[in-house]
Amino acid sequence: MPDKDNPFSAADRPRLSAVALSYKDPDQPPVVIAKGYGDVAEAIIRSAKESGVYVHNSPELVKLLVNVNLDAKIPPSLYLVVAEMLNWLQELENEAIT
Repeated sequence: MPDKDNPFSAADRPRLSAVALSYKDPDQPPVVIAKGYGDVAEAIIRSAKESGVYVHNSPELVKLLVNVNLDAKIPPSLYLVVAEMLNWLQELENEAIT
C-alpha cells in the first residue's frame, strides 16, 4: 500500500548515506573513520548523536567523501569545503560556551 505522506516508492527514495571524519592533528587533514549506506549510515548518525557529535546534513559533501577509503586522509580537492565546515562548527561551539 502506498504511503500517502511519501510520494516516492522505496526504490525511488534516495539511499541514506553517511561519512564520519576525525580531525585530531591541525597539521594533518581530516581522516574518514566511518562511511556507509542504509542501516550502516543510520548507525553512524545514531552513534554520533549519542556521543554528542554534531551531525551535518550535506548530501553533496557526503557524495564526495564516501569515495575516500576508510582511514584515509581527505583529498586536497576537499580541503577548503571541509575546512569551512569545521570552522563553522568551531564557531557554533564557541557560541555555545559563551
